[in-house]
Amino acid sequence: MEDSDSADHSAGKTTKAERTGTGSAASGAGERDHFDFIVVSNRLPVDRCSAEDTGCEDGWRRSPGGLVTALAPMMTKTDGAWVGWHGAPDETVEPFSHGGIDLIPVQLSADDIELFYEGFSNATLWPLYHDVIAPPEFHRTWWDAYRRVNRRFADAVIGNAAEGATVWVQDYQLQLVPKMLREARPDLKIGFFNHIPFPPPEIFAQLPWRRAIIDGLLGADLVGFQRSSDAGNFMRSARRFLGASVKQQQVHVKGSDGQTTHIARAQAFPISIDVKQITELAKRPDVIERAEQIRRDLGNPKTILLGVDRLDYTKGIRHRLKAYEELLQDGKLTVKDATLIQVASPSRERVEQYRLLREEVEGTVGHINGTFDTMESTAVRYLHHSYPIEEMVSLYLAADVMLVTALRDGMNLVAKEYVTARKNNDGALVLSEFAGAADQLKQALLMNPHDIDGLKDTIMRAVNMQPGEASRRMRAMRKQILDHDVDLWSSDFLAALAEKVVRDDS
Repeated sequence: MEDSDSADHSAGKTTKAERTGTGSAASGAGERDHFDFIVVSNRLPVDRCSAEDTGCEDGWRRSPGGLVTALAPMMTKTDGAWVGWHGAPDETVEPFSHGGIDLIPVQLSADDIELFYEGFSNATLWPLYHDVIAPPEFHRTWWDAYRRVNRRFADAVIGNAAEGATVWVQDYQLQLVPKMLREARPDLKIGFFNHIPFPPPEIFAQLPWRRAIIDGLLGADLVGFQRSSDAGNFMRSARRFLGASVKQQQVHVKGSDGQTTHIARAQAFPISIDVKQITELAKRPDVIERAEQIRRDLGNPKTILLGVDRLDYTKGIRHRLKAYEELLQDGKLTVKDATLIQVASPSRERVEQYRLLREEVEGTVGHINGTFDTMESTAVRYLHHSYPIEEMVSLYLAADVMLVTALRDGMNLVAKEYVTARKNNDGALVLSEFAGAADQLKQALLMNPHDIDGLKDTIMRAVNMQPGEASRRMRAMRKQILDHDVDLWSSDFLAALAEKVVRDDS
């Protein structure tokens, strides 16, 4: 996609409803049968809302998630459609347009959500792909639901894709879709991006349906990952479990006759953020004032430490709290001089592992505060909420030290948002080496979150860092992110997908 063509096309396109003169956001995608570009993800990029909610339009508003942040800017510049579930089980919603994006809802039942999403996706694949931090569960009924729902997503694409269309499938919930598309529509150009880690073959081997998953992914022309190590793990699994021929970054996929049908490439495309949005918010007077108010409300401590995560066992929240508690016990930090703000947004609360995690985290926070709080100061300000991006940027501006202690993370966009918001090149980022962001943000204070003593030392190094060193580190990290924003991520992937592959069967 060339910028000039995209800009001109976008300028002439808002929604299908406006083009047809219907004036209704509920019309649009249904008025057109075929699209040249389709994004497929588990969820549509919108959430239901009420009229009094900010940004609500005709009962919908754009979702705040990382995938939406990554793809929405690109989608509004293209004449394409987005296929995904609209968020309510056992409900039929017709195709519609919102914010310049045509949306094609996939209907899911309550059983689908329980078995496909909460079950196979988040109690089988998620822990398995995150190095078995929690034990994965393997149930055949979950696998049957996963195949059934993947087929439903594939059928939605097959019925709406134009001849020779480009289809970009997103993430671990839909790993069977690429092969389903290739079998039904070999004319399509198919890309897949895995937003979470891909495990080494020794861990992936546990999955009873490992061959089917690899086979499904190899239906794509290009399989993208966050890190080169993830792409390497995938190619090793393709060789080990399917006997695939792997040459450099290319997997030669063979048909039943033993002949190569196509070449699936696997490579890293580290995802990034909407840099323009964060930088503009960080300059807004009301956001800056809110950051100052946050500091005042906390009693103007010398150091504010910040953690922002989904409440997930992969994020290392318990390790972070343990290190912080020990620093208070050791007297290296005091509640008079330091406060930890921990934002833990609700996540998968019907899954047992997440319910238990919430109880443990909240119990730990209560213990720390009960032990160390004074009448004037609080050790941990724990916030079990989701917040709009404006509030998040205010928190980034208020915090002196950002703590990203993930035990395993595909990327971690919060780390990149914090760095981008630090327009004065101050502050410090403590970053787990097991987060994908560590590959790009090499000037962060990298650490192993399993090493509590090492984590404590790194936190204190961040707290006591001299302004000159902090500025050098932050300036280098900000340059990396500003030069590699989300638009570059999507354009790089799509450009690679469009490349013609020279087949070498020798």
